[in-house]
Amino acid sequence: MTGKAIMVLGTTSGAGKSWLATALCRWYARRGLRVAPFKAQNMSNNARVVPAPGGRMGEIGSAQYFQALAARAVPEVRHNPVLLKPEADTRSQVVVMGEVRRDLAEVPWRRRSEALWPHARQALASLQAEHDLVVIEGAGSPAEINLHASDYVNMRTARAAQAACLLVTDIDRGGAFAHLYGTHQLLPPDERALIRGFVLNRFRGDAGLLSPGPEMLEQLTGVPTLAVLPMWREHGLPEEDGVFDDRSTGGAAAARPLRVAVVAYPRLSNLDEFQPLRNLAGVRLSWVRHPHELDGVDWIILPGSKHTGADLAWLRAQRLDAAIARHAAAGGAVLGICGGLQMLGEALVDLHGIDSPGGESNGPGLGLLPLVTLFEPDKLLAPTQATFAALSGPWAALSGVRFDGYEIHHGRTAPHADLPAPAVALRNAAGEVLGWQRGPVLGLYAHGLFESPTVLRALFGAQVRTLDAVFDGLADFLDRHVAPDTLEALIR
Repeated sequence: MTGKAIMVLGTTSGAGKSWLATALCRWYARRGLRVAPFKAQNMSNNARVVPAPGGRMGEIGSAQYFQALAARAVPEVRHNPVLLKPEADTRSQVVVMGEVRRDLAEVPWRRRSEALWPHARQALASLQAEHDLVVIEGAGSPAEINLHASDYVNMRTARAAQAACLLVTDIDRGGAFAHLYGTHQLLPPDERALIRGFVLNRFRGDAGLLSPGPEMLEQLTGVPTLAVLPMWREHGLPEEDGVFDDRSTGGAAAARPLRVAVVAYPRLSNLDEFQPLRNLAGVRLSWVRHPHELDGVDWIILPGSKHTGADLAWLRAQRLDAAIARHAAAGGAVLGICGGLQMLGEALVDLHGIDSPGGESNGPGLGLLPLVTLFEPDKLLAPTQATFAALSGPWAALSGVRFDGYEIHHGRTAPHADLPAPAVALRNAAGEVLGWQRGPVLGLYAHGLFESPTVLRALFGAQVRTLDAVFDGLADFLDRHVAPDTLEALIR
């Protein structure tokens, strides 16, 4: 028997699809259903390492990783069979069933879609066969008429799953009724028939003032407005894409909060791992692109990058390199993670054009750690259990702390042969080195540092909500604002 499907579509990107799909995963899972998430194709540089066929490891978009956890399922590549990781404005790495497919990266868009759809369709069918419910997330808008014929992520997936579709819009942007009506009307009749309800997201004010808008919209389309969801910034779920705002959501701030600056270069990746810092009351997280924004900060973090060489060149063009060096020379804490670690070293060597087809990744690094990085064709994907060595200076509190994380990188980094070796800072369970320290500068290959409660207690003496509590909070929010029989009716 094939399981049911619910699909969350949006009138625009950023309307709230990922958030609502995650909430629905937990809501239905709490009712004892076997639930799985699905997104046929995601475009994001935020990825997580998960099991793939044949006993190997693969990668999927972070949104589907969190949706799987919300569904109380083990994240796997079928949950996001196609992942596009932007490397430049006109080029993306193509990941199919968790594996990089270089042969598809140069295929024109419409031909590529036809080659990718069978992978997505098979993953969807197998998930429906094994679960009571699949919660599907769309991409962008389903009514992009220039792309509709080749778009398999939205309505082709909806038709294949025979999904009950919700169309969500961000009412805080304005024009919500026009967005809903226009999207509905641009779809062909057989696809309109799959739209079961509208959702108004991020509403501020008195919901009674919306009338008679929802009633008029239903008269025009035959589709009811099933929910009006209030603006809620404190839900605690990591943002999927883009740089989220830096307003603290963790409660009352400390008299003098720790100021943490994350350098927001153009191709930064895995930014979702910094969400827990935003949830801490004693931390002020900011995203910086200019040297003056580093004045007075306590920590500087260089995050991951999908294009290390190009982002390092951008960092230098912004003159952030000198500001970071001054901060470190004054004893200020600097942390590099993955691509950020690579930038901190003495040199980047890309003989195969892996990180930079244009050659940007052959040259000097920032010189704050005596390391050299060589980019290899094979991407390293691995979950990891890592333990810190005895550290000094601003990172001393991490000494001996263990945390679970993941690695996802092409670079292989080692100490510079002609320079004094830095101190080993982090090893995995096999004893392999994953991090180095020199003075206040720390570089790590392991992602997920700030998602560890043990790390947060060591650094801040604080605890944040667990992810499981965040997911329950999302489901509770739906309970408060959506009638239970409405959600039950979608899967009858």
